[in-house]
Amino acid sequence: MSMQHSEVFSVGDGILAPNASWSFGAEVPKTFLEHVRRSVPLYDAGHDLICQISDFFVNDGSVCYELGVSTGELLGKLARHNAGKHAKWIGLDVEETMIAQARASLDGMKNVELHVGDAVLWDFEKSDMMVSYYCLQFVPPKFRQEVINRIYESLNWGGCFVLFEKVRACDARFQDITTALYQEFKLKQRFTPSEIVAKARSLKGVLEPFSTQGNVDMLKRAGFVDIMSIMKYVSFEGFLAIK
Repeated sequence: MSMQHSEVFSVGDGILAPNASWSFGAEVPKTFLEHVRRSVPLYDAGHDLICQISDFFVNDGSVCYELGVSTGELLGKLARHNAGKHAKWIGLDVEETMIAQARASLDGMKNVELHVGDAVLWDFEKSDMMVSYYCLQFVPPKFRQEVINRIYESLNWGGCFVLFEKVRACDARFQDITTALYQEFKLKQRFTPSEIVAKARSLKGVLEPFSTQGNVDMLKRAGFVDIMSIMKYVSFEGFLAIK
């Protein structure tokens, strides 16, 4: 008998998700940080690197965005790291519950704005830094190029786009290896085999990674010329693109 679409399964950290219908809403924000830290290699190291990169692009009067701000942890780190500069930090997320969690976490930070909004439709101010930390991979492929085009247009000349994504391998053999290595990583993070399978099932059609070259090609089509890979752990990669 086939499973009903409404059935939900544990993916770890108290989070339940149905087949092919992963969502960042509902109760997910409550334990999101614990879950994502266990799920994404070098998660905190990536945050630290982005803060260091911001030193080269953020100045007095800068406007900076994080797309898919989730609970606001990275945006808060960036704002605190650049506390001596009069910059404005704007976080967008399509999930109201995530923004609510971010507002509670960043309460009192006057130079931080948080909005429920879709990057596909948002009217961006001119900016010096844009960050997407494992977010763009959840934007449907038919809209993804348009988002990057809008990011490029938003940036001032010399501004940067920091993009971290899960990436697919360049061929089937390497994809098999990266999939197996990631499963081993999650087992070492004490996810159970059933949780690993349930999470993979929930992400079908929701998480659509491109290859490294696919991401670079999108950046180039938007107009970026100067592009560099700044971090990589098998199928998790960070890019720095400068306008």
